Amino acid sequence: MADSVRIDKFIWAIRLFKTRSEATEACKGNKVKVDGNVSKPSREVKIGDTIEVRKGSVLFTYRVKALLENRVGAKLVPDYAENLTPEEELAKLHAPVETFFVRRERGAGRPTKKDRRDMDSLWDNLSFDSFPEDDE
Repeated sequence: MADSVRIDKFIWAIRLFKTRSEATEACKGNKVKVDGNVSKPSREVKIGDTIEVRKGSVLFTYRVKALLENRVGAKLVPDYAENLTPEEELAKLHAPVETFFVRRERGAGRPTKKDRRDMDSLWDNLSFDSFPEDDE
């Protein structure tokens, strides 16, 4: 077995991305770092390297324990990569989504003009000052 593997192939193999092309695009989009440095898809990783992957607002961190080139089952991933992601980052996965939905009963059909005016006035009266600003 080789002593290094391409980063895009490795993060696909440990199931961080569904397809190898998604892994490659993440590398090209500066969403993957190896040992603190932004990495290109062809960057080689070795045992002991630290990988950081930004997916949405969460920054996942892994340490390479063993190398592999083929995709493995989810149960085998801990044999190849140690998850070092802090709890604060994982908590972002369960954060409430700050969106506003007007609920209508299933099968109620399209809203009437009166329903639309009511929804619009409700939307206009909402105060969005209570939502925190995104500083990223």
